Amino acid sequence: MPFRDMLETFPNPYPTRDYSIETICPEFTSLCPKTGQPDFGVLTLTYVPDQLCYELKSLKLYLQQFRNHGAFYEAVTNEILDDLVAVTKPRSMTLVGAYTPRGGIRTNVTVTYKAPGNK
Repeated sequence: MPFRDMLETFPNPYPTRDYSIETICPEFTSLCPKTGQPDFGVLTLTYVPDQLCYELKSLKLYLQQFRNHGAFYEAVTNEILDDLVAVTKPRSMTLVGAYTPRGGIRTNVTVTYKAPGNK
C-alpha cells in the first residue's frame, strides 16, 4: 500500500540508550473485507528505537487511511507493523491490535519484530 509514504521520522535523541516508546491509538478503524462494515480497535505500539522515531501526526494520518481499507484484522495489524519497521528500523517493535467485540467475540492480534542481533 502507498500508505507507508505518509509516515515521517525524526532522529532518536538518545540512540545509544535502549528505551521503549509506547503509543496508544484508541480510535483505529478499518473495514471488514467480507461485510464492508467498519471494524474498531485499540492499537498499542511499543518499540525500542535505533536511529529514528516516528512522528505522531504522520502516524495519525497514516492510520486514518485504513478507514476505507478492507482487510482482516491479522492482515491490517501485520501491514502496519511492516510499514513502521520499514521506516524506523527499530531495535524491536510490538503492535497489539485489540479489536472490539463483534458477535460476542473479541480478537487481539499481537505482532512482533526484533532486529537481527537483538535478543
